[in-house]
Amino acid sequence: MAATDHTLNPRAGANPSAAPNRLVRRRAVIGLLTGAPLLAACGGDPLSSDGGGQGSGGSGSGSGGDGGGTVRVGSANFPESEIIGELYAQVLEAKGLTVERKMQIGSREVYLGALKDGSIDLIGEYTGNLLAFYDKQAKAKTSEEVFAALQKALPDDLEVLAEAKAENKDAWCAAGDWAKQHGISSYADLKDYDDTLRVGGPPEMSQRDYGAGLARVESVYGVPADRMEFTPISDGGGPLTVKALKDGDVDLANIFSTTPAIEENGFVMLEDPEGMVTPQNIVPLMAKDRVTDQIREAVESVQKVLTTEDLMAMNAENSGEQKKQPREVAGEWLKEKGLV
Repeated sequence: MAATDHTLNPRAGANPSAAPNRLVRRRAVIGLLTGAPLLAACGGDPLSSDGGGQGSGGSGSGSGGDGGGTVRVGSANFPESEIIGELYAQVLEAKGLTVERKMQIGSREVYLGALKDGSIDLIGEYTGNLLAFYDKQAKAKTSEEVFAALQKALPDDLEVLAEAKAENKDAWCAAGDWAKQHGISSYADLKDYDDTLRVGGPPEMSQRDYGAGLARVESVYGVPADRMEFTPISDGGGPLTVKALKDGDVDLANIFSTTPAIEENGFVMLEDPEGMVTPQNIVPLMAKDRVTDQIREAVESVQKVLTTEDLMAMNAENSGEQKKQPREVAGEWLKEKGLV
């Protein structure tokens, strides 16, 4: 029996051609929020009218030059990815390169296609999940092992530049009171939970058998799929996901480990004693034929100094009271580090 699937996004559950062997069976829309606020929450409005925020984006300084010389920088559909994309975009611009921003593209499955077809040239990635995407049998455990295995697993037309010390893992979080009431602090505790587990996270999480995907939790920790009721929330662990957990609409939510809301709301991030989620260091992924020495030097100057603490601080500036846009957050960090 497949895990039940509710949805916060009306469009996420309307696929009449869904294959019968999919992990999740789509059910009725529960409609906590409509599509309009969902888009706004995914990473904020564009910082300015040049379109350098959501969507296909606009070019940075020097736009309008020869398309062959433009570096197209993309991001996934959550704020941290856009901040990382801005770090790369702005350091490239500081080196005199023309940059076109294509932020908030979507999930890994979508932006890898964009790399393949030339829509983008560069995007920030996470080593462990990217490795699992290409090699589901990978056994690498340490950051060094994961990076080495990733270099071998990538298709010939893709290349990763140097990884950063900064890391951000997928993690299932529970509201503090709920976790205390049911004695849950680890993925291992979920197997003994008697009731249905209501889990929220990005739509693709229901299909993934790596990282913190539902199938992975089932295979590693023995949590039956038919006891997991899944709610897709299309903001990459952002405000809508946090709200669903705070409001009790889900029991567990997939929230990235550098998200300030975890500490701010007293959420319990489940421990992972079996190492289900491998190291997730930040790494630039590029179309191999677009890599140049100038691009490598610029981007790797960011990689050399970016830490997990830096990511947490930048995320806090973006999601906190100041609500700074990714472009502003990234620019201030780059200036502080002397990179622009």
